[in-house]
Amino acid sequence: MPIATVNPATGETLKTYQAMDEQEIERRLELAEATFRTYRTTGFAERARLLNRAADLLEEDQEEIGRVVTTEMGKPIRQARAEAVKCAKAMRWYAGHAEELLADETPADADVRDSGASRVVVRYRPLGPVLAVMPWNFPLWQVVRFAAPALMAGNVGLLKHASNVPQTALYLEDLFHRAGFPEGCFQTLLIGSAAVDDVLRDERVKAATLTGSEPAGRAVASTAGEMIKKTVLELGGSDPFVVMPSADLDRAARVAVTARCQNTGQSCIAAKRFIVHDDVHDAFAERFVAGMKALRVGDPMDEETEVGPLSSERGRADLEELVDDAVRGGATVLCGGERPDGPGWYYPPTVLSGITREMRIHREEAFGPVATLYRAADLDEAVLIANDSPFGLSSNVWTGDEAEADRFIRDLEAGGVFFNGMTASHPAFPFGGVKRSGYGRELSGHGIREFCNITTVWHGA
Repeated sequence: MPIATVNPATGETLKTYQAMDEQEIERRLELAEATFRTYRTTGFAERARLLNRAADLLEEDQEEIGRVVTTEMGKPIRQARAEAVKCAKAMRWYAGHAEELLADETPADADVRDSGASRVVVRYRPLGPVLAVMPWNFPLWQVVRFAAPALMAGNVGLLKHASNVPQTALYLEDLFHRAGFPEGCFQTLLIGSAAVDDVLRDERVKAATLTGSEPAGRAVASTAGEMIKKTVLELGGSDPFVVMPSADLDRAARVAVTARCQNTGQSCIAAKRFIVHDDVHDAFAERFVAGMKALRVGDPMDEETEVGPLSSERGRADLEELVDDAVRGGATVLCGGERPDGPGWYYPPTVLSGITREMRIHREEAFGPVATLYRAADLDEAVLIANDSPFGLSSNVWTGDEAEADRFIRDLEAGGVFFNGMTASHPAFPFGGVKRSGYGRELSGHGIREFCNITTVWHGA
């Protein structure tokens, strides 16, 4: 895949970049290692000052970088600006909380005495250069939620961004440079996927984090395992959205539309499988389909657009294949289901019912504005359908019954359970999944400690 900006609203290639050669990659790896040796000794106050400055600049740039993001991957412009603001918020959160999250810990006095020590301290120390392999769908947020905690912990970052968002990737390097971070603290590697393996094998790279596809996750995890390097993986998701009889149906249906179609449905944590109790299935379906039909699809630069184009021609083709396979298997199209005429990689908001386990869309992630609708006889069947997926990223449950809520918390196989709302990420809460959705956690204290050397310091009596 070429490293290029291709406008998904028109299909026009706007700018193409040469991949960095081996000499440039080597120069950047040397710089990352050298910078880490000094940056690791800076205090939290200085790191926070720099990160707060980066947040200020990002907010100032939100209109400019928002238009770049929209041009490169098709995100509706209002959502692109909001993504920039969210990133600034996360930067400020880590700037304000990192020192507390990484404070030295002292074990219980009885345990210290039992060990024969006079004093024991657990300290969090940075690891070194961390390689981040990041996707195009949230091209600012996915990077910042790695970079902010990594930099506050004293690590340095190497970014291999998706090849279709090179301008965004270069902007992020420049953002941290303008904020005053030492050269080499955060660098973008303009390289193709084939070059990742060699970078990850380099002894100067101490760990890696990846958000992306299962094949990419397997490749990075395999190499990292061979090299005995820490990894965090956030892979696909096919999140359930369960609606029980006690739910507020009007609100549930409204939120369901947003949960499925935010970012044109191209989100790992978008609700994708809508599992509705028999007693309210038809009433919910009527509201949900009406809401999906009402969404405004169009030019992502238009302030009123709610659904833009998919990010690539291949992405649209993959989505069409899933829908066509379901229809051939007997699924019913309640709305959408056919690509529109004209330029750009658009696909309409679509709802399918009558899904069976034999259909690909039941097991695979639909990365676009396509929802599947299921009917459940009771809570037990709702849980069975929800868990009948190789993924376990997050989940959404609509119920007013506390006993039901307890059951869902206990039984759903997911990294998050969101009640009477939609899944969203926040810097204060851990984010990640189970099963084939990956392992490890981003955000919160859990996220910043993922790439720390947790060191036991023992002093004899």
